[in-house]
Amino acid sequence: MTADRLLATCERVLDLVETGAEAEVTVSAGTEALTRFATSFIHQNVADDARSVHLRVEIDGRVAEASVNQADDEALGRLVASVTEAARLRPVDPGWPGLAPVADAPDVDHWDQATADADPAERAERVGAFVSAADGLETAGFCSTEGVTTAFANSAGQRLAGRATSAALDGIARTGSSDGSARAASRRLSDLDGAHLGADATRRARDSADAADLEPGRYEVVLEPSCVVNLLSFLALHGFNGRAVDEGRSFARLGEQQFDAALTLADDVTHPVAIGVPFDAEGTPKRRVELVRDGVTSSLVHDRRTAKALDAESTGHAVAGAGAWGAIPANLVLEPGAVSHDELVARVERGLLVTDFWYTRILDPRTQVVTGLTRNGVWLVENGQVVRPVTNLRFTQSYLDALAPGNVLDIGTDLTLVGGGTFGIGAYAVPSLHLASWNFTGGASG
Repeated sequence: MTADRLLATCERVLDLVETGAEAEVTVSAGTEALTRFATSFIHQNVADDARSVHLRVEIDGRVAEASVNQADDEALGRLVASVTEAARLRPVDPGWPGLAPVADAPDVDHWDQATADADPAERAERVGAFVSAADGLETAGFCSTEGVTTAFANSAGQRLAGRATSAALDGIARTGSSDGSARAASRRLSDLDGAHLGADATRRARDSADAADLEPGRYEVVLEPSCVVNLLSFLALHGFNGRAVDEGRSFARLGEQQFDAALTLADDVTHPVAIGVPFDAEGTPKRRVELVRDGVTSSLVHDRRTAKALDAESTGHAVAGAGAWGAIPANLVLEPGAVSHDELVARVERGLLVTDFWYTRILDPRTQVVTGLTRNGVWLVENGQVVRPVTNLRFTQSYLDALAPGNVLDIGTDLTLVGGGTFGIGAYAVPSLHLASWNFTGGASG
């Protein structure tokens, strides 16, 4: 569906809202499709051609919102009536920041028509290549495609529209005693090389077979991109988030050297590999926000509510349905270094090469102490050589300390886009990291 038609639906909704009320409406339409495979066979193809109309209304400081998945006159009339009635019944919201003013969004179009039009056979082609590359190992995973157009309008005159596609391939290969994983994301399905990913997953699975226990303790680590995404997801949600700062839950101290000087981190919807539309759920244009420059914490992300509370400006990071969490970065980019992945490993004196983290839970957001487990491949490295696979380990580690000054030994060149992050929002572009110390506290069983 075209952006013009979606904007026209926005106008229809605004025309139904009573005079004197503030209102904003977001209309999105598109297709999300998924091909899943297990035991090396495709077992599910699903697709959802969906439309969503979301309305938020403010009347005398009282705010309510709701969504519907139909756009006929009757459905829109019911939506406006129900949200208006709900707003009148709500208490006054002292933090209501008002509507986004008129402003232009960055000129980006993260759209690939072939991905938007992709059918099950095209996804199956990538899955088939992944399975074939596993050379007889059992495989499982998914291949997804999405193409969505979004329009926004409010009663303050803001009008925006954008579109975005995305594709992801994520899978594991399995021996009798070990798993290996590989994943990739892009705005183009054609970028996903099923054979390459299948071979990577297979190599990790075979190299992980017959793993042995390792004594817990502190080890150097090379964290591959999936692990790095996990680190940044927690830092983003609990640290660089304006709401977390306002509520005193964040570690962030602007202007201080909280990270190693090698680190520069930005949220950037204009980056060449970025995915998504260039405005947020409140109609504020997104812009590049440099969160860390040369290790110095330099910025936060805001929605309109936290911007008002902290006397700042919204950075365009409001997320639909996530108001309780506040603003969340969706397009993080960690600046890559100049060291290849193989050289990262070669520089380890005695440490661990880690593929994935999972089941991670934060214990203290202000210190970023997180506990979790490794999975899909862990290897002991001695004198720059991988010497043997290791059984999965539990860790309890301050992510902030892991990236503190002096602790980032090297950054890889292998910038990789990983979709969804730990909390299912956006897509992060990250390289591997060689860190001085990581606190492993026990085996996977305790």
